Amino acid sequence: MHILLVEDDSPLAESIAAAMRARGWRADVSARGEPVPASLLKDDYDALVLDIGLPGIDGIETLRRVREQGSYLPVLMLTARDGVDDRVLGLEGGADDYLVKPFALSELLARLRALVRRHELRRSETLVLSALRYDAGARRATIDEQPIRLSARECIVLQYLMIKTGQIVARDQLTALVPGWDAATSDNALELLISRLRAKIEPGGVRLRTVRGLGYLLELAAPA
Repeated sequence: MHILLVEDDSPLAESIAAAMRARGWRADVSARGEPVPASLLKDDYDALVLDIGLPGIDGIETLRRVREQGSYLPVLMLTARDGVDDRVLGLEGGADDYLVKPFALSELLARLRALVRRHELRRSETLVLSALRYDAGARRATIDEQPIRLSARECIVLQYLMIKTGQIVARDQLTALVPGWDAATSDNALELLISRLRAKIEPGGVRLRTVRGLGYLLELAAPA
């Protein structure tokens, strides 16, 4: 993931950025809100982490400018203020979530991942790969317009894999999506779901591969 972090407290910003980079994420850091709208137009970010108490224009005004230019990027706001009014202002201004300082870095990372996943799942109502088609609104999959019977969990996993077509999706990304599953969910349970899903969708000209030690990859099937 590629994150823009806007935080004027340098030690805090560096600790957050270091935690992101330790996860393999890219983290760009800014101490002010003024450059943010232009930065979002220039680079492809997955989320914005925005402190409310910035020098110059504050986080609320920065967020307003971001939304005015048409950006729907997920935004997690940070604040040292625990007042309800501040949180309401941020949420009404277009923030997706709020985190009050001090916070655990693990919670910030978990909230960010959840925001980005929800954003990606909303991004497209209809996904198509070869003869396979998935209607996210109706939770309906078809191959050549013939319906495929999928469980609720299979629908969730298929939608995410189709959004990430051609990219390796880690096991924990999938288990985090499925209600009732978490990091303790066994490898066998997820592999069984993938195996069943693979049998249902591969007749549609796609291939669902297990990439050992890394995760799963949905791609077009090689020509016969």
